[in-house]
Amino acid sequence: MSEFRSSSFIVRTFDPRVMDFQVPASIDNGYGENLIDKPAIFFRKLRFVDDVVARYRPKPDISLDTPPEVSPALVPLNAQQSSLNGQLASTDSGLAKRQTLAARKQQSTVAIAPAAKIEPGESDQTRDGLSDRASFLPRSILRTVDRIKQDLDPKAEVEVVKNFRTSKVKTTIALKFILLLIIVPLLTQQASKNFLIGPVIDRLRSESEADAFLNFEMEEEALHELSRFEERLRFEVIIGKAPQLPERDIERSVQDKAIEIEETYRRRSAEAIKNVFADIVAAAAFVVLLINSKREVALLKSFIDEIVYGLSDSAKAFIIILFTDMFVGFHSPHGWEILLESLSRHLGLPANRDFIFLFIATFPVILDTVFKYWIFRYLNRISPSAVATYRNMNE
Repeated sequence: MSEFRSSSFIVRTFDPRVMDFQVPASIDNGYGENLIDKPAIFFRKLRFVDDVVARYRPKPDISLDTPPEVSPALVPLNAQQSSLNGQLASTDSGLAKRQTLAARKQQSTVAIAPAAKIEPGESDQTRDGLSDRASFLPRSILRTVDRIKQDLDPKAEVEVVKNFRTSKVKTTIALKFILLLIIVPLLTQQASKNFLIGPVIDRLRSESEADAFLNFEMEEEALHELSRFEERLRFEVIIGKAPQLPERDIERSVQDKAIEIEETYRRRSAEAIKNVFADIVAAAAFVVLLINSKREVALLKSFIDEIVYGLSDSAKAFIIILFTDMFVGFHSPHGWEILLESLSRHLGLPANRDFIFLFIATFPVILDTVFKYWIFRYLNRISPSAVATYRNMNE
């Protein structure tokens, strides 16, 4: 349409006669030339628009889609001109008739426009969108008729091969992109941690003699481990499992163990700091990969939609129940607690129990609401039988 508007503007600017219409001098019914000119110019504009738009529209099969007697492309321009002049030369009621004919012309232009055909290579979602219109027949019957038409099409084999090749290429690109989304962040995280961030953190901590414990919980764990070692050592000496040792040797052993625990937690603290910066770099690499791969993201989304919506009703219900019970079910709080504690240990943060309990009390509820909304809004419209199967299995 932008190309049409620009070209029509240029044509009108350099050749004003394009939109002119010569009114016969014999027409004078008392309404004046201005009133007679308006419907004439209106018809002229409509015909000009139809001629230009027809160049950018695929040519329909006239023998099947449009009858020859109603096809606008088959009506000669001279015949339209003479018919229009005859209408303009009518009597006192000619103006009303011309307005009525103008409205009919506009409606017929919309009605005669060739309907868009659904090619065999188009997706089922396109068919669903077209069949959502009001109809006396169920959509399943319409799909069956479409499938029979495709089977009887002489070009069906070519379309099947073309669709297969397209699907193969799309699946290959989607799988490669999934591997990239997994491998690139992991490699970026490990490479930046070992070769860029790690040496800098080790040098800074060795020069500043930083504390071995990043938070109070790490110190509590170290003290608990040291006390357990001392208690175990004394217990083994008492029961005779270990030789009798003087108190000085026991203290020396406990002191050596304390130094060993300190070095362990120092390395653990350094690893936590490295993980923070390395995870930031990996997240940045992941975001950059998504931004620079918009085409692959669209193909991946289409690939996932085809897999999810292509499953059987029982498989869909099984996957929904599995995910909902795992993340928002009765036993999900234990999994979320372990996941959050592991994440805090990975980043060197204290495992705040209040934050963990608050997260467990809110996030699974929000996630459960999202699941239910997706089932009600999308799955119930696309596959009602899958929703019915899900409800039966859930009950």
